[in-house]
Amino acid sequence: MKKTAVRLAVLCAAFLAFVPIVSAQEPYKLPPKEVVDIVDAPPTPTVLMSPAGDVMALVESESMPSIAYLSEPILRIAGMRITPSFNSRQVLSFSTGLSLKDMKTGLVRKVTLPESVKFTSLSFSPDGQAVAFLRYVAGGVELWAVDAKTGQAKALTPAVVNALLGGIEWVPDSRRLVVPLVPEGRGPAPAAPRVPVGPEIQVSGGEETKVATYQDLLKNAFDEVLFDYYATSQTAIVDVATGAARKVGKPGIFDSISVSPATDYLLVERIKRPYSYALPASGFSHSIEVWDMDGGLVKVLADLPPDENVPINGVPKGPRGVNWMTHKPATLIWTEALDEGDPKKTVPFRDHYLVLDAPFAGESKEVLKLKERAAGISYFAAPGKALASQSEWKRRRRTTFLVDFANSAAEPVKIWDLSTQDRYNDPGRPVTASLKTGERVIVQDKDWIYLAGSGSSPKGDHPFLDRMNLKTMKVERLWQCQDPAYESFVEFAGGSRSKIITSRETKTDPPNYYLYDFKTKKRTALTDFKDPAPQLTGIRKERITFKRADGLELGGTLYLPPGYTPGTRLPVVVWAYPREYDTAAVAGQVRGSVNRFSFFRGTSQLFFVTQGYAVLDNAEMPVVGDRQTVNDTFVQQIVSNAEAAIRKLDEMGVGDPKRVGVGGHSYGAFMTANLLAHCDLFAAGIARSGAYNRTLTPFGFQSERRTLWEAPETYIKMSPFMHANKINEPILLIHGMADNNSGTFPIQSERLFAALKGFKGTSRFVFMPYESHRYSARESVLHVLAEMFEWFDLYVKNKK
Repeated sequence: MKKTAVRLAVLCAAFLAFVPIVSAQEPYKLPPKEVVDIVDAPPTPTVLMSPAGDVMALVESESMPSIAYLSEPILRIAGMRITPSFNSRQVLSFSTGLSLKDMKTGLVRKVTLPESVKFTSLSFSPDGQAVAFLRYVAGGVELWAVDAKTGQAKALTPAVVNALLGGIEWVPDSRRLVVPLVPEGRGPAPAAPRVPVGPEIQVSGGEETKVATYQDLLKNAFDEVLFDYYATSQTAIVDVATGAARKVGKPGIFDSISVSPATDYLLVERIKRPYSYALPASGFSHSIEVWDMDGGLVKVLADLPPDENVPINGVPKGPRGVNWMTHKPATLIWTEALDEGDPKKTVPFRDHYLVLDAPFAGESKEVLKLKERAAGISYFAAPGKALASQSEWKRRRRTTFLVDFANSAAEPVKIWDLSTQDRYNDPGRPVTASLKTGERVIVQDKDWIYLAGSGSSPKGDHPFLDRMNLKTMKVERLWQCQDPAYESFVEFAGGSRSKIITSRETKTDPPNYYLYDFKTKKRTALTDFKDPAPQLTGIRKERITFKRADGLELGGTLYLPPGYTPGTRLPVVVWAYPREYDTAAVAGQVRGSVNRFSFFRGTSQLFFVTQGYAVLDNAEMPVVGDRQTVNDTFVQQIVSNAEAAIRKLDEMGVGDPKRVGVGGHSYGAFMTANLLAHCDLFAAGIARSGAYNRTLTPFGFQSERRTLWEAPETYIKMSPFMHANKINEPILLIHGMADNNSGTFPIQSERLFAALKGFKGTSRFVFMPYESHRYSARESVLHVLAEMFEWFDLYVKNKK
């Protein structure tokens, strides 16, 4: 019977591949004017603090690109979207303005930049005296720098920066920048051969290659030539004062380059052939090398093959996460697997850390063994000491140890051993600060460190700042946000422990930055960002809770239109994204805060509230069970979640249970199609950029780690494509023609629509030109909103 089900599913898929689809191209639509005005509102500036906290950078950005910009030629190779005219990755949101605020005087300087400037990659120098960024101009990318004291800006290079890989890197002395440049004399881009030289051939055999379904991969020899052309760069060190550029080494394809703390060496990750046709560039063959500052090769630390044979949920063999060790002038530290990267192997230790000192001629030395997979290191201000974490995938546990790399005899001390899903017991993250070299270290006062966390509880998130004694493990609460605001710790102000910088918002006030004084309990505003859509102030927002049939506590944020009259039953939009949990206890925890300001941006489902709908946003859709088999009951659990949500809205007298629509994006779209296939709770659905046939993601998806051949029944049962004949409610499918997300290939929506059409299902498929997984062009955003409003107005709000 099981074999028959799988065979039928495959035959169904093959048949539907040939079902014709009637299509037409329509002009872009506009939603109602009040929605257009909100979408077009200028974005709130973003904030970047200098390393010492004495300067605040206020960065303005454009709202949305135009469809004309999005339609400019790009290359889709090696897992990247490349804009040839810039020799950079495709940029969908540029910064357009910069101001610098002196935190002592309060003086704000508007940096004078060229008209219609577009830039990215803003970063402070380690000493905070300068800011660097990349300016995009016709024909290429320039390197610029700004004096943080005077606000004077200048170009350091012409438009010759190669912005495809790596990026700009400050030298720890704050006087120089490491920059990838387009090689001199590169010549014009290669032209594709008009006549093919032969077929495209790939070969398999010998080793298992179970990889995710990545997009935009290399497909042929000409793609390799294009990748070589655009990715090859000449490393240079640029003097910030003079703009003088000194070439370092020979041109190559460099994924990253970093300077040692003492500025004597370069750590280089160089991409090499053979390239992979199954992985993006990040998984290509590469070597990890140490150079001197003139580009001379000092050491090849590792020469690694493509990551094609990495086990599912595993890691590559050999060195990974290679970095300069904090506090050391030139010491490398990295991780290597002791289980050959295979999490299924039973071993006493899974990972270990190794170090190698300059001049890198001797053997590496082991400094720490971990029973589980290494999950990062945070160094203290005191040399040698650090917090090292390990992660256990099977149990979703993260354990943190206090280690002393300077004392090999010292045993690691366990600090925390917690579930990664347990928000209520999250102790917070260690607060860090920058050294003069740019390295981040944990802030420490004698035996005390500081922890900033979300403060999750049954009452919602209330961020906090604690201090913890490393000897006694005693924890003291220094500060916590109070209702009706949502306020979170940003950093200590100017190195003082008596003042902090926070980000504060309420339901009606957008996030702004404040200086809070512990002694006086006074709060001083540092920014004054305005509400981008004051016309939405009257919207009601509250967190509601409800229980599903098995008693699991669920919740969501309910939005009601301005002027809503209690007792009035409204059409409802339920918007959700399923998540997997090990236990009911963590699945039922409250997440987020109702006190947060709601931004209405892009194609947000919240815009439905402007059209007279109630919106249950982030309706919790937990799927609870053993991590290996949790998806075996995926369908039953999401249906039970949906029943509980609709029942609650009915009991409140807010929603009309006969006029409820469901929607979601990506995995939420997958959920939407499944709900329409397996229950009759909803009047209609909206599924955006989803994956509906799990046989097309055969080596796992989301948290599913079994392959199609290990769990065929689950793959088939979870695939709404295989149950398209049961989708008897209207469904709107929206997908970007250039979706770049792993798994959500556009064919997923194309084939589901063909299946629905084959069974006379009511559906509309909107295929967005040039759009990726998220829709970014202004025309696209407005059109998607118009489509969603029209669909639910027809099949939900005005359902007969």
